[in-house]
This record gives sequence, structure tokens and C-alpha cells, in this order.
Amino acid sequence: MKVSRTYLITAVVVALLAIAAFVLLDRFVWNPRLPEGLIQANGRIEGDHVTVSSKFPGRIRELLVREGATVAAGQVLIRLDDSQIQARADQARHAAKAHEAQVQAAHMTLAVLNLDVPLAIERADAQVEKAKDVVSKALSVEREARSDAQRFRHLAEKDEASIQQRDQATMRWEVAQEDIASARSALIQATKELAQAELGWKRILAKELDVNALERQRDQADAVLNEAESVLQDLTITAPTGGTVTTRMIDVGEVVAAGAPLLELVDLDRLYLNVYVPEVQIGKLRLDLPARIFTDAFPDQPFEATVRYIASKAEFTPKEVQTPDERVKLIYAVKLYLTANPDHRLTPGLPADAIVRWKEDVAWVNLK
Repeated sequence: MKVSRTYLITAVVVALLAIAAFVLLDRFVWNPRLPEGLIQANGRIEGDHVTVSSKFPGRIRELLVREGATVAAGQVLIRLDDSQIQARADQARHAAKAHEAQVQAAHMTLAVLNLDVPLAIERADAQVEKAKDVVSKALSVEREARSDAQRFRHLAEKDEASIQQRDQATMRWEVAQEDIASARSALIQATKELAQAELGWKRILAKELDVNALERQRDQADAVLNEAESVLQDLTITAPTGGTVTTRMIDVGEVVAAGAPLLELVDLDRLYLNVYVPEVQIGKLRLDLPARIFTDAFPDQPFEATVRYIASKAEFTPKEVQTPDERVKLIYAVKLYLTANPDHRLTPGLPADAIVRWKEDVAWVNLK
């Protein structure tokens, strides 16, 4: 019984020494207290995720990238089947060409009218002036013939002229009167032709309206063509930004809906460590403070970072974040953006520790 009691005491002492040793190792070797001016935090490396989707539904014809591929902005990622849209674009292209041909023909007709109408008016006006001259001459001849006819009639009554002379003078007068009527009829016709020629200005105006209408139809056809070509272009899906493909949701042959996520990209050159700082220490932080990030994957290589974001509101510690403080204490989210990611060694989801230096004269320490 005495031996058992001694053994029990010895076991208890050994256990207490082991616990004390573990506490000392954890306190001064594994997790040594940082000097004043440095703050330690941990979290996971994250990045800004960009979801690639299609504006239109369709069947996947080509898938040019897969997980892990590094892409540049504007690089072609996916091509959807475009046979139907291509046919629609061809139809719209032919319609646009037909409307353009009609517009060109209308412009040509309008140009000819602009040249022909002034010439036609000039010709008609000349005919009117000529007809007026003919009427004027006919009136002069008629006056002379009337005077001769009256004079020979009086002479014949006095037997000073023959009946034949009287009749010939009368006949000449009658012919002169008929010539006046003919000349006046020709003047009326010439005036009508001038009026008809002057209507050419209204024909030009009507043709201009016709050209404008054809141009609107052509513009509408061009808009339909542009829309079809835009849809056709959108069926070739390109990278909205440079980055690395982290997730692929589709495969060749699948039919996707408009707006459905297809790929997910992360810019590995713009990663950050999302950490949580206790409320008692958050007052020491400010934007643009330097930091260093340490990972188990690269223990001998700290990565430079900078404080770029400090949450304005506190929250409770997330369960996945391991801190020596009690979880019920309030913490603030802080983002430490990496200055560089050589060879894209760091990836989203990687756990990491960080040290933020808030006093410039404090030397860095290595956590690993």
C-alpha cells in the first residue's frame, strides 16, 4: 500500500513537471512573447475571386483552360456554339448591304435631279421668252395687217384700189390673227412646261425625304447587324482580368444558362492574409504599416506585406481562427496585402502567421 502511494505521488509529480515543461516550451520556445512594437496574428491567405460567366445561354464548344492555368486579361477561355447566331449575323449583314445599295442609288438619283432640274427650268424659261417674242411679233404683224386691210377697204370703196388688193389685205389680216392665236397657244404651253420644270424642286425635296428614310432603314439594319455581331462576340468568353483558374464548373458539351458561373479566377499577384486582431491591440494598428507573413510551406522565406484594411466594427472571433485569447473577446478583421508573390508560391486557402510592426525601431523576429 505504501509503494502504491509513493508511485502515485511520483506519477503526479512527473505529470506536473511535464505540464510545466510543455507550458515553458510553448511560452518561451514555440511561441515566445514578441517584443513591444510587434503584433502577431494568423489566418488564411485569400484573394479577390472573379467569377466568369456568359451573357447568353449556349452549348460549350471549346474549353481552352482548366484548373491551375494562368491567364491574361482578354485571353480566350471558352467558346460557345455560335452556328445559329452566325447565320443571324450573315442575314443581318446581307440586309445591311442591300439597304446601303438602296441609299447609294437614292443619293445618285438625287444628285442627277440637282443637276437636271436647274437645266430643265433654264430650258423651259428660254422657251417661254421665245414664245413671248413670237406673240409680240405676231401682234406687230397683226396691227400692220389690220391697218392695210382697213386702208385697202377704204381705197376699194373709192375705186382707188382693186377688189383683189382689198381681199388680199383682208386675208393677210386674218392670217396674222391666226398667227397671234397660235403664238399665244405656244406661250401657254411653254409656261406650263416651265411650271412643270419648276416642280423639280419639289421632286428634289421628296427625293431628299426618301433618301433620309432609306438612311434610317440602313441605320436600323446596321444596328441589327451590330447586335448580332455583339452577341456573336460574347459567345467567345474571355478573361475579364489576369489570374489563375481555381475552379471549373463546366465541361465541353454542356448547355449553360445566361449568367451561370463557368470558371473562377484569382489574381495570384494580389493576395492578402485575412487576420483578426484582438480589441486590446487594434489601437496600435494603422494603414500602411509593414508586416511579414510566414507559412509552413516556406518556413525560411517570410513574405513582405502591408496593412491595407482595418475593419471599423468589431466582431466575435471566428471558430476557425486559433488564438491564445478567449473566443468571447471581440476582434477586428485586418487585411495584409502581399507586396509580391514570387513564382506564385502562395495560393488562396493557405494558412499563415503574420507579424505587424507598429514601431519602426523594433527588430523583426522569425516565427518559424
